[in-house]
Amino acid sequence: MDATSLSGLRRSYEGEPLLEANVAADPIAQFTVWFQEALDAGLPEPNAMVVATASAGGRPSARTVLLKGYDEDGFVFFTNYESRKGRDLAENPRASLLFPWHPIRRQVRVEGSVVRLSHERSAEYFNSRPYGSRIGAWASRQSAVVRSREDLDRRYEELADRWPEDPPVPDFWGGYLVVPSEMEFWQGQLDRLHDRLRYRRAHPGWELERLAP
Repeated sequence: MDATSLSGLRRSYEGEPLLEANVAADPIAQFTVWFQEALDAGLPEPNAMVVATASAGGRPSARTVLLKGYDEDGFVFFTNYESRKGRDLAENPRASLLFPWHPIRRQVRVEGSVVRLSHERSAEYFNSRPYGSRIGAWASRQSAVVRSREDLDRRYEELADRWPEDPPVPDFWGGYLVVPSEMEFWQGQLDRLHDRLRYRRAHPGWELERLAP
């Protein structure tokens, strides 16, 4: 498909104005409002988010993962520590999150530092997962090269035979907390004059500012 064909792929956005007077003073509270509205709108997997990381040398990478919790401290996801994102975060413990809620013409961006969750908190979540997902976490050395699908399936079967129930928490798997320093709320509007409100952490509290679209 050439550039001329792609240039015609556009949609006119129209939404309720996103005004400073109508948002919460705290971005986590505002996220809660918007997340509930995404749920109410019936969006598929509204907790799906793009996690962007970078290596120590600045090489970026991004992938979609699922948000598994959030509170006033930040946003939580779980993964293999030896995956590419795990290696990136070990070298450069910062990340950006993007919630692309296109059907309701909204996006939320989060930027901040990243810390590992405690083993106890990771274990609590791991043990709540379906059995198959727990075995899958053991079977997949995430981001490593696999010779074939058959090898992956064989590894899964071997581990299922080893632990027919209650597999332990892998030492290479756990959770991360993204502690936000900035959060941006984007609302699509007509003529590409979108609303963008950015919260930046101040001490104490947050500063709110409007960005040009």
